[in-house]
Amino acid sequence: MSDHPSPADRAVYVISVVANLSGMHPQTLRMYERKGLLEPQRTAGNSRRYSERDLNQLLRIQELTHSGVNLAGVRAILDLEEKLERAQQRLAAANRRLAEAQKDLAEQNWISGRAFPVRLSDVRNIFEQR
Repeated sequence: MSDHPSPADRAVYVISVVANLSGMHPQTLRMYERKGLLEPQRTAGNSRRYSERDLNQLLRIQELTHSGVNLAGVRAILDLEEKLERAQQRLAAANRRLAEAQKDLAEQNWISGRAFPVRLSDVRNIFEQR
C-alpha cells in the first residue's frame, strides 16, 4: 500500500476556495467541523486544508439539509453511508478471495484428474437453455 494519498484525499483547498466552490459561508464550514460532519486536514500553522473528498462530503451535507434533514440526521446518514461503504469493500475483498480460492480448487481438481464441483443452479441453467 502506498504512503501517498489518492488525488481525492490530497488536502489542497483553503477554506475560502471550498466556501466558494460549495456556495457555503466559511463559518458554516467551521460549524460543520465542530459538529463532526467534516474533518479537514491541518497545516503546520493550523490552517484548514480541504480535499476533493471533503468537498464532495460538503455537497452531500448540503443535499441532505436542503431535503429537510437536520444536522443530527445528516450525521447519522453519513455514518451509515460510511459503514455501508466499508462493508461493501469488505464484501468485494471477500468475493475476490473466494474467486481466487475457486480458481485454485479448479486447477487442483484438473491436475489431480478429479471432477469439478458443479452447482445445481448451473445444471438447471444448462437444461433450461434447451
